[in-house]
Amino acid sequence: MPETGSSRLFAPAMPHIAIISSSVRDGRNTHRVALFFQSYITQNKLATAEVLDLKEYNFPIFEERLKNQKAPTEGTLDFAKKITEADGVIIATPEYNGGYPASLKNVVDLLYDEWHRKPIGLVTVSAGAFGGMQVMRAIQFSLWKMRAWVVPAMFPVPKVESSFDEEGKPTEKEATEKRAAKFMDEMLWCITAKQKMDSK
Repeated sequence: MPETGSSRLFAPAMPHIAIISSSVRDGRNTHRVALFFQSYITQNKLATAEVLDLKEYNFPIFEERLKNQKAPTEGTLDFAKKITEADGVIIATPEYNGGYPASLKNVVDLLYDEWHRKPIGLVTVSAGAFGGMQVMRAIQFSLWKMRAWVVPAMFPVPKVESSFDEEGKPTEKEATEKRAAKFMDEMLWCITAKQKMDSK
């Protein structure tokens, strides 16, 4: 018979991860990396995963936080529900002039309680050699203000056009998946830790 109290057995269900594809530009490349993570996570049976494509949502500029909106759209409610129900969120974002796109800022500010203690992994993308590292500080600060749990491991992607094809397949599969494994190991540790705390 399992012990009770602090030593009780904990068997979490397979987690669900929402992957926010942030770029809405024509010819975008960040979406390639979002597709890679969806495929990598599901093929390795690490979790279930769904891409939340901000280009498909095509949100207007929000004038008010969701909880204060009098008549939120179906798409807005759908997005909020998927963030709420996800055990963790991966944000794939490009770097634009050292910052992150307005499309992402728009939905980060849309929510508040939904971000509270949510494990969030950051994937940054650029055409240059540094993989969007400059955007890390900006997005981290916004998420900390929302009381999100930003996962320590990060996944910068330099020279994205030559690193992934349009379907999200990496050109250097072994090296990319090795990096992804370390990133996901940290992400899943945080998700499991939160699930344990929530179960107490």
